[in-house]
Amino acid sequence: MSDNPLVKLHAHGQSFWYDNIRRKYLFDGTLRDLLANDGLRGMTSNPSIFAKAIGGSDDYDEQMKALVAAGASVDEIYEALVLEDIRTACDLFAPLYAESDGGDGYVSLEVSPLLANDSAGTIAEAVRLFSAVDRPNLMIKVPATPAGIPAIKELISRGININITLMFNMAHYEAVAQAYLDGLHKLIVAGGDPTHVASVASFFVSRVDSAVDAQLEAIGTPAAAALMGKAAIANAKVVYQRFLEIFHGEPFAPLQAAGATRQRLLWASTSTKNPSYPDTMYIDELIGPETVNTMPPATIDAFRDHGVVADQLLADVAEAEAQLAGLTSLGIDLSAITETLQEEGVDSFAKAFAELMDTIESKRERLAGS
Repeated sequence: MSDNPLVKLHAHGQSFWYDNIRRKYLFDGTLRDLLANDGLRGMTSNPSIFAKAIGGSDDYDEQMKALVAAGASVDEIYEALVLEDIRTACDLFAPLYAESDGGDGYVSLEVSPLLANDSAGTIAEAVRLFSAVDRPNLMIKVPATPAGIPAIKELISRGININITLMFNMAHYEAVAQAYLDGLHKLIVAGGDPTHVASVASFFVSRVDSAVDAQLEAIGTPAAAALMGKAAIANAKVVYQRFLEIFHGEPFAPLQAAGATRQRLLWASTSTKNPSYPDTMYIDELIGPETVNTMPPATIDAFRDHGVVADQLLADVAEAEAQLAGLTSLGIDLSAITETLQEEGVDSFAKAFAELMDTIESKRERLAGS
């Protein structure tokens, strides 16, 4: 086996996905190298990533010129640019998708964050995008907001692959897992085929430590100091235990018998925000079977260089539970913190989307005048 820690992840049941997209990387060998040499098995995108790619490069100018000349609106330009990248990425991952029989090889595209509180709008947009991209290895990203949960159930029931995003706590996870189960049940009852419906539940990690650590620092006691940098991994470990109960237990058994696949947990927001923490801690500590970890470029480079591959997700679960209890005893309300984090996540993506549209408008005006 390769000595590359990224490659070794797959033997431990974890798929490594790329949390980035840019047109140049689809054609200059960057993505092909990750696939060939690092064991890459999927890709995620979001409005922030596209804002950086389109606003921070000239990769898209040629296509934009043609669209501007054709009189395309800002919305039409945005969709043309994004869908071109997503289709190209899906095609690059298609061999892996086929080889793994739909186990991996997915590319994720987010519905507009402006629809985060609109169930019907999310359903309509997800259906439209899935049809427009027209690739079986596309996953549509839907947030785990109160409005997103019923949309997830409906979309799964229609056979659409869904990546549920912006999950931060156990309540979010349980609602998402139940929506997946309910959607599969509805699909099967209607005579549909569940064997090629895939879903991942994206659980955000580092942002939890950033928020909890701020409160621990304010408390300032030795007990608080001992819990610095512990909340996020403990939170993820107990959620993984719930995954095992649901998807290796009675709730999923009849659906599995009908051919459905388990909804894997995906660890998101795995770059380290605190520079005093090891830069691979949210990879090293969350390795385990039937999981995905989507990593930004800097984290990929760090883990390739000095990542430690071992089954840590199932280790020290009692300690993780004790750490969460310790937060409660200090008066830290993890549920309230994580609800706020979800709201902030929605707002952040909406802001990035607005900035992206402003960038496209500015480029459109410049190109129209050139």
